[in-house]
Amino acid sequence: MTDSPNSFDATTELFESQVIAKSTETPVLVDFWATWCGPCKQIKPLLEKLATEYNGAFLLAKVDVDKEQQLAAAVGIRSVPTIMLLKNGQIVDGFPGAMPEAQLRQFLSKHGIEPMTQGAASEAAASEPESVDMRVTRLRAELQAQPNRAELQLELASALLSAGQRTEVEALLEGLPANLHEDSRAKRLHAQLDFAAALADAPPVDALEASLNGPDAARALHLLGVHHIVSGDREQGLTYFLQLLREHRQYGDDLAKRSLIEAFTLIDDEDLVGKYRRKMASLLF
Repeated sequence: MTDSPNSFDATTELFESQVIAKSTETPVLVDFWATWCGPCKQIKPLLEKLATEYNGAFLLAKVDVDKEQQLAAAVGIRSVPTIMLLKNGQIVDGFPGAMPEAQLRQFLSKHGIEPMTQGAASEAAASEPESVDMRVTRLRAELQAQPNRAELQLELASALLSAGQRTEVEALLEGLPANLHEDSRAKRLHAQLDFAAALADAPPVDALEASLNGPDAARALHLLGVHHIVSGDREQGLTYFLQLLREHRQYGDDLAKRSLIEAFTLIDDEDLVGKYRRKMASLLF
C-alpha cells in the first residue's frame, strides 16, 4: 500500500517532526518492519487497513529497518516486527511480533483509540495545522517580502530543521542579528543541529553499549545520551550525560556539561529539567 493521509513511511531524518512531534496531536503507531520478515508481511497490511478504517484516530508510521538502520538502533529495535505506540511525544506501549486483527483492535481500544466517524474526521481535518512543507513555503514568501524581519528568519530556520534541511538552517542561524543569537529558539535550534551532527556517523546503540567498559566509554556515553534524547527518551539521555559528567568530566572540552545544557533547552518538562539541573550542579559544585 502506498502512503495515505493516515499511513506513511517514516525516516530517520524526519522522525522528530513526522512521529514524535505529531504524536502530541494524534497517537502514532510505529511499525518497524523488514522486507525479508515473514510476520511483518502478516501484520503490515492489517495495520494499514486499520489506519484507513480508523480514519485519522491514529497515524501509522512504517519504518523499514534496513533503510533506516540509524533510527532502528536509536530506539533499540532488536527484532521485527516491533510495534510502538507514541502519545504526547513519548512511547507509551508496544509489542514485538505479529498479532491478529482482533487483538490489534483491543490494543488500540486499551489506549482510547476508536474508529473516527466521517463527521469527526472532517472536523479534525478542517482544524489540522499546516504541514511542514506548507509552513516552509509560507515563511519563505513572507521573508522575501519582508527581508528585514529577523524573526521570520528564525521561524524559517525552525521549519527547515523540521524538514531536515540542516545546511540551510546553519546558514540562517549564522546570519541572525546579534540580539537574536541568545534567543531561546535560536539556542534550541543550535542544540538540535549539534545532536544531529553527533549522530551522523554514530555506531548503533548495541555497539555503543558494548563499548561502555572499554577505552571509548566516554564517547559511548555521549552518543548514547544523544540517541535517547533524539528518540524521545529524555530522562535516559540525561542519565547518560550525567554519568559522562561524573566519570569523564574533562572529556571533549566539557562535552558532558555542554550536552546537558543543550538537552535542557530541548526538553519542555520543567520538573525533569529541574531535577537534572540540580544533579548537574551537585557534581560541578
